[in-house]
Amino acid sequence: MQPSAPRSSPGPDNVGIVDLATLTSMSGLEFLTAIMRGNLPGPPISKTLGFRLVEAEEGRTVFVSEPREEHYNPIRTVHAGYTATLLDSCMACAVLSTLPKGTGFTTMEFKVSLLRPMTKNTGTVRAEGTLLSRGRRGAAAEGRLTDTRGRLIAHATTTCLIYPF
Repeated sequence: MQPSAPRSSPGPDNVGIVDLATLTSMSGLEFLTAIMRGNLPGPPISKTLGFRLVEAEEGRTVFVSEPREEHYNPIRTVHAGYTATLLDSCMACAVLSTLPKGTGFTTMEFKVSLLRPMTKNTGTVRAEGTLLSRGRRGAAAEGRLTDTRGRLIAHATTTCLIYPF
């Protein structure tokens, strides 16, 4: 797969697993930029939950999504797992955006605080992740999930382990 040659347009149907050679050939920010441009597929979970990466810069990423009835729990609100996945994604990718070629990471732990419920009527939500600190072997980031009016729905923190591929 050629990272510079467009595969298809960015969107919910352009998903898949990128081969290790392609993944390790670029920095984290280059990788995220290629996903946003549609040159590389997004992760399969983005299709399942209906979210997409819309901004990426060093130490910061933004995902957007629209909660749907398919995301509901039995009491007619959006399941906390949806919120946690959006926040984990934006925080982890904020860390990824700072990593050099040949470097990977994994989430070691994260904490989510839910502040208000979501429903299918909430509209588009925005998950913004920001790097707090990064060392050679570990990083910390925070995330904020807001609605279109800027109201805070949930916030989170994470710690990630950094390692060479």
